[in-house]
Amino acid sequence: MRGVKQIAALPAPPAVKSRPVPRAEPHPAPLTPAPALPPLALDRFAGIDRANAERLKRGKHRVEARLDLHGMTQDEAHRALGGFIRAARADGKRCVLVITGRGAPKGLDGRAGVLRAAVPRWLDEPEFRPHLLAIASAQPRDGGAGALYVMLRRTRAG
Repeated sequence: MRGVKQIAALPAPPAVKSRPVPRAEPHPAPLTPAPALPPLALDRFAGIDRANAERLKRGKHRVEARLDLHGMTQDEAHRALGGFIRAARADGKRCVLVITGRGAPKGLDGRAGVLRAAVPRWLDEPEFRPHLLAIASAQPRDGGAGALYVMLRRTRAG
């Protein structure tokens, strides 16, 4: 350490003005997610009791509104279905009929019943699922395999 020389003192850094620390405001409690709804499958009834399930399956509930999707594209049908379900529930309707049609016989265009296959899937999407209790294939007098009974949830007053 014989050859070590002391270095001149470095100038002090400029004084930094401290900003006031913002007070942490309490965060609102996170919303608890709604309980997961059971998957909605055609002719499987998780949302209603056995008696209502039987009545729906046998077409004993009074159909209060109908939507016919014949001739619509998938996009048109999806939009129409969304508006119909929301309006029917807002009007307090409980059982509605959605007519999908059976589709072209397989072989004419290579596909059979595009809407018939798509509508039950759409009804299980998060957009629709909170509005519904159950779906069932319609009785022949109401369209049979080309139509669905849809049981809507009651609208809560208040």
